Amino acid sequence: MTQVFDVSTYGRAIADIYDTTMAGAATEAAVDRLCELAGGLPVLEFGIGTGRLALPLAARGLTVVGVDGSADMVEVLRSKPGGDRIPVTIGDFAATRVEGDFNLVVLAINTIFALPSQDAQVDCFRNAAAHLRPGGRFVVEAWIPDMAAFHNGTALRLVSLSEDGVLAEAARLSPADQMMYTTKVRMTSDGLRLLPANHRYAWPSELDLMARLAGMEREHRWADWNGAPFTDDSRTHVSVYRL
Repeated sequence: MTQVFDVSTYGRAIADIYDTTMAGAATEAAVDRLCELAGGLPVLEFGIGTGRLALPLAARGLTVVGVDGSADMVEVLRSKPGGDRIPVTIGDFAATRVEGDFNLVVLAINTIFALPSQDAQVDCFRNAAAHLRPGGRFVVEAWIPDMAAFHNGTALRLVSLSEDGVLAEAARLSPADQMMYTTKVRMTSDGLRLLPANHRYAWPSELDLMARLAGMEREHRWADWNGAPFTDDSRTHVSVYRL
């Protein structure tokens, strides 16, 4: 299935409830790890969004700069205390350049898969490398594709359940293109919301090769931000690549 790629689509659908949807993310552990990797030097976040990571990083004294495709998401960031002090460029983080060099580039919460093709993902790695000072690091957080979850190319799963709401996800798989077409269904007392998102998934080894093409080598791979060992049973990974 060929679709026109619009970097702002996801943000338009979810910006106003993004923080609520991401309430279960391991934000504190991620910020601790990123502070350690940054070493007190400037950080660039691709897909900065509403500032879930950027604001606490800045609060710890780091210089943080961002790139995001969604003006709607950045508007939410700007409305938060300190959000107006973080420089953000609106654009495609696979290609958009910003001034300065950085000790750390961050691409968290599966956002690498928001890029629509292998070429775009390779370009993203190269763009990250172009922003890094020698010895700098590019950190990618992503899930591991679970093909066993699909039956006849489709899957339906419960993401979260509480007294206040239900979040479910319907997905259709296109293995030939490594595409996963998903729509989350959020049901609360306020009504029903549809949150579409397409993913061009990639295996960890494929991301490693993209890093090598960009002149980087893998330094670490953990199962989570706490540094748990990455094993056959891991469903997510945090990979650190060094220039």
